[in-house]
Amino acid sequence: MRDHDIDAAIAAEERELMRQIGEEPGYLTQVGSLFGGSLGWTSAVVLIAQTLMFFAGAYAAWRFFAATETLDALRWGFPAMTLIIVATIFKAAMLPVLHIQRVLRTLARLGVGPAR
Repeated sequence: MRDHDIDAAIAAEERELMRQIGEEPGYLTQVGSLFGGSLGWTSAVVLIAQTLMFFAGAYAAWRFFAATETLDALRWGFPAMTLIIVATIFKAAMLPVLHIQRVLRTLARLGVGPAR
């Protein structure tokens, strides 16, 4: 068998496999799936806490930049920095969950893992 024949057979097999797998859902659909299932409520709580921390941090940052005294700047600067950093960590904590769901969905489409 020639290299060209092998390459053609592999390409045909890959096309068939990609047809079976189908299209990956859009990003917003994937994010929406974080709020489903038995642990969806935890994602909702994390999202609400993250949003509240971000807005509180933005308000504290606004007060920090408006402060004229050093003590006032410290009083608002440290909470602003802490709240915005923690809000970012909360947001980043959801990315592994999104990736795990993507892997499980792909495995289910291939018929290897548990169906979701």
